[in-house]
Amino acid sequence: MNFLTSRTLLRIGHAVAALLVLEDGRYIMQLRDEVPDIWYPGHWGLFGGGVDTGEDDIAALRRELWEELELDLGEARPFVVLNYDLQPIGLNCYFRRYFEVAVSTAAWKRAVLHEGSDVRALPGEEALSLPWLSPYDAFALFLHHNRARLAGSIYAPPSST
Repeated sequence: MNFLTSRTLLRIGHAVAALLVLEDGRYIMQLRDEVPDIWYPGHWGLFGGGVDTGEDDIAALRRELWEELELDLGEARPFVVLNYDLQPIGLNCYFRRYFEVAVSTAAWKRAVLHEGSDVRALPGEEALSLPWLSPYDAFALFLHHNRARLAGSIYAPPSST
């Protein structure tokens, strides 16, 4: 993992990501570029990125999807937020907010990859089996792909009654 030995400072901050879901249920995945100064280079993950100062989450997601795929953001439904408390190491608390975004087949055919070395549309099980899948995106993808099975399962928190 090149970023572990990179001498370049990695950007730490709030981020957004899209669970891009095609009409047939496949997920659109990105193979991140193999450059040492980004988080998880050469890993598969979801499209998205950092939230700029003064930018709201949806504006950041819209910008990132256009920059990376030339994909217009339609409706984005909040899915899950992963919070990172880095205060013990002298930093702040940050979030990575995930949105579910339905993508039509026509929009997928028009998409142009500008960031990353590959893009694929994969069924959930295949996407989760990719080698070198970024850990935080893998967790969000797992939750999304298994949401129906997880609802009410043994993993659900106990009721407060």
